[in-house]
Amino acid sequence: MNRPSCTLIALWVFAAVGSAAAADVPVPAYVGTDACVACHTAEAEAWTGSHHDLAWTEPTPDNILGDFNDVTFSHRGVTTRFTREGDTSYIESDGPDGKITKWPVAGVIGITPLQQYFVETEPGRYQSFDIPWDTKLDRWYHMYPDQHLPASDAFHWTGPYKTWNNRCAECHSTDFKRNYDPATRAYHSTQSEIGVGCEACHGPGAAHLAWAEAGGTGAGDVVRPEGWDWAVLSPTGLTIDYASGTAETQIQQCAGCHSRRGILEEGSPLPGTPYHDAYRLSTLRNPLYWPDGQIRDEVYVYGSFLQSKMNANGVRCSDCHDVHSGQRYAEGNGICLACHSPAGNPRFPSLRLADYDTPEHHFHEQGSEGAQCVSCHMIKRTYMGIDGRRDHSFRIPRPDLTIATGAPNACTDCHATEGPYWAAAEIEKRFPDPIHRGASFATTFHAAEQGDPRADAGLAEIATTAAQPGIVRATALEMLAASATAETAARMAPLLRDPDPLVRANAAGVQRAAPPKDRAPRLAPLLVDPMRSVRIAAAREMLTVPPADVPADETAALAAAMAEWQTSLSSQLDFPEAQMVLGGIALTDRDLQGALTAFHEAVRLDPQLTQAWSMVVRLQMIAGGAPAARAALAEGLAANPNDPGLLQLQGQLR
Repeated sequence: MNRPSCTLIALWVFAAVGSAAAADVPVPAYVGTDACVACHTAEAEAWTGSHHDLAWTEPTPDNILGDFNDVTFSHRGVTTRFTREGDTSYIESDGPDGKITKWPVAGVIGITPLQQYFVETEPGRYQSFDIPWDTKLDRWYHMYPDQHLPASDAFHWTGPYKTWNNRCAECHSTDFKRNYDPATRAYHSTQSEIGVGCEACHGPGAAHLAWAEAGGTGAGDVVRPEGWDWAVLSPTGLTIDYASGTAETQIQQCAGCHSRRGILEEGSPLPGTPYHDAYRLSTLRNPLYWPDGQIRDEVYVYGSFLQSKMNANGVRCSDCHDVHSGQRYAEGNGICLACHSPAGNPRFPSLRLADYDTPEHHFHEQGSEGAQCVSCHMIKRTYMGIDGRRDHSFRIPRPDLTIATGAPNACTDCHATEGPYWAAAEIEKRFPDPIHRGASFATTFHAAEQGDPRADAGLAEIATTAAQPGIVRATALEMLAASATAETAARMAPLLRDPDPLVRANAAGVQRAAPPKDRAPRLAPLLVDPMRSVRIAAAREMLTVPPADVPADETAALAAAMAEWQTSLSSQLDFPEAQMVLGGIALTDRDLQGALTAFHEAVRLDPQLTQAWSMVVRLQMIAGGAPAARAALAEGLAANPNDPGLLQLQGQLR
């Protein structure tokens, strides 16, 4: 729950870029999960009751597990009451104005280990409540017990970062459209189905239904009912083809929700849309990840998985998880031993054949917690107060990196009193071959985070090392952009043609350091890149290139990419992050009033966004002189009385 810096705000907004298969091609209609059940009985049975099925349910007595029998919960001076009248459950707590207000529960989120609720604070605006029900211990608890979040704070449960419409609903529903009206600041959101139904992953089903009714029985059929554009559909009439697709087809579809990313559309992308055409993935930066890439904040798996050898060798989500029930295929070590064993798995010929489920490997009593593969290779971190999530980078424990960077390690998760020096010595003693304890990007990332200028050379080396995972290389490029020189930009220019769109998008940022006459021709090919994330990244870096330096034959491509960027930002006008970027664009265009409007909206949405207040004060000084600047500063200080930057501005104005 850290408020982002200006730099991270800009990066987050550009972290997602999405377009459906072909925006001007009509797609089939959504028909609802009930239309699928008759033919797909086994899949429907597995899905029923799953986390996907119950991601969002109606607030009926059967769905609500929390105790609403007139019970109270007190937190930092606010007493919340949970009551029920007939079949309607109510939450009575501090509202957006700080006054105790009573709302009916409007929706139910999830099933276990916690169940959360949201209410309608304004017509069409839903806010997720910070006090969920612990379904394991049957109790109410606060997700952020150490934080004092008054109603004036944007991270209060009624603030913009807790708005169900723009922060949560897309991944808890099927075919969600936010439909935010910036003129009235109201939502008119829609969805085809609440909960993650069949079509959330398989795409709208009308053409598939027509195909089946026309006699289609398998992917090899040539049945083509009229009325559909089969050029953009699978052989069975769906917008995504898992049967003939690669591992990436499945992984990217799952990643749309199971990742920490920014969005560039105002609703759910059409299933089958390439990930990097719908989102831009967050890189391995603090506070989301530790320097070695371990999970820190809640990052939802994909960014971790991209670092793994599993991903590099073609493992996909469904190798471990049943995609309909969401459950693992086996418990304990069974799921890992399906491949990591003396028998191996012919799909993965590079596997070392060995017996891993033995004390000679894990050095713990057989069957104990320490003998579980996940205890060492998939560390668990707890989010939302009680929800344990495992790191999917499948890393080898490196207590030596704890010593070097402060990143945690699996050994001292359990052996905390012994500490990392003891753990590092034990690892070295038990595994004397140092092949898995070689140089790590973690030390370079840590040095860069500490502001060490000597890290730049290491970042450049990491970025240009093809053997490194793409997300690691992209992170190095993102870190390098802040201090890059013209020479660095020239050295990184070949990465603008890298096969990985995440690398290409972040390589564009390094070109900010290149002279405009060099920057424009280098970035020009990216303006027509297949992935919208890359096109927008290129457009962003071209913003300050003088028109005379833009090749004449690239002006149309630049205009199109700029339009995509603007359209994307226009779909996020309810995000403080987007308003910050719009303010920056307006400043670049010397549009004083446009910048003021954007920064004003940013602080209206998030009064604690002190970077935006600082811009408002400075712009008011230009537009209205010292009186206007002082008035704006007084507003900013009222919301942030101890902010050093605003206090410094106050001294300057005096």
